[in-house]
Amino acid sequence: MLDPRKLRLLRELAQRGTIAAVAEALTFTPSAVSQQLSALEREAGLPLLERTGRTVTLTPAGNLLVEHAQAVLEQLERASAALAAASGGPAGPLRIGAFPTAARVLLPVALAELAQAHPALEPMVSEIDPADVSAALRAGELDLALVHEYDFVPPVTDASLETESLFTEVMYLTNRSSVAEAREDPWITNKPGTLCHTMAIRACQASGFEPRVRHHIDDFDTILAFAAAGQGVALVPRLAALSPPQGVRLAPLPLGRRTLAAFRRGNGEHPAIRAAVAAFHTAITPLPL
Repeated sequence: MLDPRKLRLLRELAQRGTIAAVAEALTFTPSAVSQQLSALEREAGLPLLERTGRTVTLTPAGNLLVEHAQAVLEQLERASAALAAASGGPAGPLRIGAFPTAARVLLPVALAELAQAHPALEPMVSEIDPADVSAALRAGELDLALVHEYDFVPPVTDASLETESLFTEVMYLTNRSSVAEAREDPWITNKPGTLCHTMAIRACQASGFEPRVRHHIDDFDTILAFAAAGQGVALVPRLAALSPPQGVRLAPLPLGRRTLAAFRRGNGEHPAIRAAVAAFHTAITPLPL
């Protein structure tokens, strides 16, 4: 009989690439992860890993088992959701991840809605960059997360997760009418490695130039303050520009940012997840998107 806990470790190895990364994500020691994977190989009766020095890769049998592992883990999530639904209304901890703009604008209203409608539910919010959400959901550090996708940045797909669309907002350019017009300007972007930074760079490349980035800032309020001080131009989403400072002109662009709710595949019907997503939709309704 194959142990689902060991299957989870194999799936994480396929996603993360090294035993050390799996151990760090799931708070095991590398030795413990190696022992569990070796035990899984004995249960499977086939080599699942090919070890070359410190490098570990999955064999064809290992890759095949990862595909089946995802189906098994998804069914376990469905079973957990069904049991939670049978036990009554939403209750207990709900760990929510959110990017800063959503945490500031959307979540206060949604949390108030949840507190009134489901007082036994205990939402716990952590700010997180959408690029880190998949790993946190798979590791069980989060139950639900608000993520975003930008034009020019293909969404990162993860077979272990599913998403539900919430809303789309327009992107604005500060103090210029078009990206091409800002070719010679200094730019203010988010930090490299974030989806926001990638979107800004690719939007400029689509207009035929590489931006001259002067400042790397993640907080959009600070970005707008820098733009108002003449420190450069920037791309900002609608939710971050509801109350822009004086000295900033905002030009809408044919670019969008889409916000979605993400959760582990199979867990979407969990009563706590459904309650939170419903509250997100309620909180969106009055926003001037």
